[in-house]
Amino acid sequence: MRHTVHGYYVHGYYLVVPPGAPPHAGYAGAVNENLPPCPKCSCEYTYEMNALVVCPECGHEWVPAESGADAGGPEGRVVRDSVGNVLADGDTVVVVKALKVKGSPSGIKAGTKVRNIRLVDGVDGHDIDCRIDGFGAMQLKSSVVKKG
Repeated sequence: MRHTVHGYYVHGYYLVVPPGAPPHAGYAGAVNENLPPCPKCSCEYTYEMNALVVCPECGHEWVPAESGADAGGPEGRVVRDSVGNVLADGDTVVVVKALKVKGSPSGIKAGTKVRNIRLVDGVDGHDIDCRIDGFGAMQLKSSVVKKG
């Protein structure tokens, strides 16, 4: 009698599922019934790996949405300036301390007014996208500006 072997290839490992067992029986981690299905392939057998949710069929990894934050995206995010005021797209801000700029002999002076900012999910906390006269387009941290 010949048995067919079923399994999944996950992160460099082939996980074997015994015949007659549920499809998620070979996973190393515990399967949580409350995990969302994969957004790419709609597979329902997703599992947690540290802070990520992983799909065993297509290999897609993502950070699950918080249970209370159904809105998601930048609308649900609150960005505050150095003194605690809430910032929004289109605001005018003032730089509160002198900033060095790579590739420029002079930096941005304290008191420089920046108009029409845009809030973004930047790298290393740079969450303001703007254009500064004399310097061009750049990203700033909200901790170095105040609403003006």
